[in-house]
Amino acid sequence: MIDVGIVGLGKMGLSHLAMITAHPEVNVVGVCDATGYLLDVLAKYTGVRTFKDLGRMLDEARPQALIVATPTHLHAGMIGSAIERGIHVFCEKPLVLDPAESAMLTDAAAARGLVTQVGYHNRFVGAFREVHRLLALDAIGPVNTALAEAYGPVVLKPSGHTWRSQRATGGGCLYDYAAHPLNLMTWYLGAPQSVSGSQLTSIFSAQIDDAVATTLHYAGGTAQLTANWSDESQRKMTTTVTLWGAHGRIHADRQEIQVYLRDTARVPDGYRVGWNVRYTTELTGAPWFYLRGEEYSAQLDAFVRRVLDGSVEGENDFASASVTDRVLSMISEDASHESLRLTRTSSIRAQVPARRGIGAALRGLRVGS
Repeated sequence: MIDVGIVGLGKMGLSHLAMITAHPEVNVVGVCDATGYLLDVLAKYTGVRTFKDLGRMLDEARPQALIVATPTHLHAGMIGSAIERGIHVFCEKPLVLDPAESAMLTDAAAARGLVTQVGYHNRFVGAFREVHRLLALDAIGPVNTALAEAYGPVVLKPSGHTWRSQRATGGGCLYDYAAHPLNLMTWYLGAPQSVSGSQLTSIFSAQIDDAVATTLHYAGGTAQLTANWSDESQRKMTTTVTLWGAHGRIHADRQEIQVYLRDTARVPDGYRVGWNVRYTTELTGAPWFYLRGEEYSAQLDAFVRRVLDGSVEGENDFASASVTDRVLSMISEDASHESLRLTRTSSIRAQVPARRGIGAALRGLRVGS
């Protein structure tokens, strides 16, 4: 058994609380949040110890592991407090907004031999895991082209002031949505050498992006990344990946993986030349507790098992998540440069007709004289 504390009781925090409480190897020793009435309800009906101050919870409840489910800008300080006390950490994605802090936290946790994990749950979806396995088997050959997408109905009208609506606290669609398919790309293909043509587009939001588009450049090809959280056509977040190699094509979403293999492919056991379809339900075992999706239970179970086993290196650890953080920063920086370039180009184009008009007027004066 391990003692676990949770900080942040929003949508994801309450989901994690429900799942981790049901885990047979976990004892929840404390929850922390700034909302007093929520803590009162939990204390009254569950009996769990409640705290408004994280430091106090860590010192008094003394959890062996901490689940961090707060707004992104709070992650670094809270993770640092846990690491200083020798506490293992599971943190919701993205890890932090500053890649320098990602590296620092990764090194600090490794120096203390702590288990870390970040909530990129798609790596625990059966279809996406099968993509990774097939790529490791070189089933379609080296990937030359890829497409990673995420769409959903998060921001569908101008909204008020929340932590998600501020770049410094939430990071916008780039950090909240595009981070998911990007994390799959870094898992499958590693970190890109560069990014280009990045666009962060505001649709309804005043200060952040609601849509993302960029190109990731690898030694052997490119990957297109697109995300839009203002897509009303989607009932909930939808993530898909498509990869092309010299010997075939792989397409996957949460429900299934579709694989086309040419007759030149290394055909894995259970597959054949031509089209193959496998479903997440046949690729995933039943979780001990189902809420929102088996991948959410699976990622928490993986974290618990790693803590029990002392497995510092593992799926979605801080070192892995910091790679995604670096690429997110690359995209953000490239988008700023791209926006400046487009602004300058538009300014130059706007000046050309004006110059032509002046020239025509001068020619007219010369003719009249």
